[in-house]
Amino acid sequence: MLDKNMKETINNIKDEIKKAQIKTIQEVNSNLIMLYFKLGKIVSENKKYGNNFVKEVSIELKLAFPNMKGFSERNIRSMCLFYEEYCDDEKWQQLVAKLPWGHNLLLISKIKDRKIRELYANEIIKNGWGRNMLALQIDNNYHLRIGNSSNNFKKSLYDSDLVNSTIKDPYIFDFITLKDDYKEQELENAMLMKIRNVLLELGTGFSFVGNQYKVSTPESDYYIDLLFYHLELRCYIVVELKASAFKPDYIGQLGFYVKAVDNILKKEYDKPTIGLLLCREKDKLSVEWSLESTNVPIGVSSYEIEKYIPKDILEKLPTEEDINLHIDLDEKEIDE
Repeated sequence: MLDKNMKETINNIKDEIKKAQIKTIQEVNSNLIMLYFKLGKIVSENKKYGNNFVKEVSIELKLAFPNMKGFSERNIRSMCLFYEEYCDDEKWQQLVAKLPWGHNLLLISKIKDRKIRELYANEIIKNGWGRNMLALQIDNNYHLRIGNSSNNFKKSLYDSDLVNSTIKDPYIFDFITLKDDYKEQELENAMLMKIRNVLLELGTGFSFVGNQYKVSTPESDYYIDLLFYHLELRCYIVVELKASAFKPDYIGQLGFYVKAVDNILKKEYDKPTIGLLLCREKDKLSVEWSLESTNVPIGVSSYEIEKYIPKDILEKLPTEEDINLHIDLDEKEIDE
């Protein structure tokens, strides 16, 4: 059996290998993106030859490099568009070189505002979103939800901007389906069954600690709905779930739980615990007035879940198998 120091040394070796692997993948991707950029430049500058030029380029490249993918007519036209989109901006060229090709095409096609596109590009790098996750976040208006919660972070936290950029409003739990009259326990159980999806929606850094987490005083026991630790913020995050609209007394309850975690679990190296109240809906003015009454760091967000559809209606809708019959032509073209 390995002793502690030897095991730590071996783990350090593994970490170095992983870092080298990641760096190699990043360099390969960057080189590919820059190749596409240069090919796009050549095609763009030779438009005088017409559409037949792209066709001939595609045929010749496929013959010359049979083991390489990405030389379809559609993809070569995308390279041209890619070049024309960023040829006048060296800063953008450096940024997009860090993104996979499919991500770049999706950003160009879906988001015209460059400031918003930049936000998504940085989030891809930060969170490691795949193409499907990026498409989902765009469809769910991630850029309008991040940093949009009602909170008192500026008053109660030193690094308020970082914390604020971590909390969304609303949260989209569209992988959960409940009837309109659901109870808080039903919501909690549904979230636990889909905890991986919940963590993806909460964002990078959230680590699940437990549900109905017990904190006690000498005379009473209390139970926190969901408790997380955030690896980047270096603090506990107490999540309280409400199946109803916001009520001012929810702030006092959550504030108590936050202080309980500060006193019982928080270590010297941890930053102050944060409370996150998730309500079915909220009146922003009521939330703002309630937050003024406390110095405990609390964010209040609404959430959305999938609307419950009765079984007889559900049976008439297209199945997932039906939907999967539709081929994503863009993705296929990229791989050809």
